[in-house]
Amino acid sequence: MKTYVKRDFPVHKARQILEPGPIVLVSSAYKNDVNIMTMGWHTVMEFSPSLIGCVIASSNFSFDLIRKSKQCVINVPTADMANTVVKIGNSDGDEVDKFKAFNLTPVPAKKVKAPLIKECFANFECKLADSHMINKYNFFIFEIVKAVKAVAPMHPQTLHYHGEGVFSTDGKYMNKAKAFTKYRGSPTF
Repeated sequence: MKTYVKRDFPVHKARQILEPGPIVLVSSAYKNDVNIMTMGWHTVMEFSPSLIGCVIASSNFSFDLIRKSKQCVINVPTADMANTVVKIGNSDGDEVDKFKAFNLTPVPAKKVKAPLIKECFANFECKLADSHMINKYNFFIFEIVKAVKAVAPMHPQTLHYHGEGVFSTDGKYMNKAKAFTKYRGSPTF
């Protein structure tokens, strides 16, 4: 194993290292408004029920759509969509129809009113499970109520955001399933 020479690092930049998962596109709908927002921070909170936590800034157009509708779709784009992901993040949903502007295809969801994004590798239909931290932290806790994933490829390259306009993509996958002896056979393994 390696050892490292280290120096102080700005605390406010910790997300550049700890970034938890792939960039996602969150689609939402309420009454006649539909939007897509780029999200770089979300976390799995529980396996069953499948809970996802995320922060949505109150200044974001999607905030009110999701808060009022109590639902959304978390869509997982692949690395080839990087330019679209950035453009979506740089535009305001109250000013532009992002599906039309970025040539994305809305697909009706099965369990929520927000549309799925056809061009994304996976789509997770979500309903608000807990709203207690929205007022103080803008923190939403969703339950995934329906999930679909592309048949192939098995492990596409996804985007990961490190702040200040820097992205990375997934590296090679390593299968260490045989080493996971403690949880083998559990429903979440």
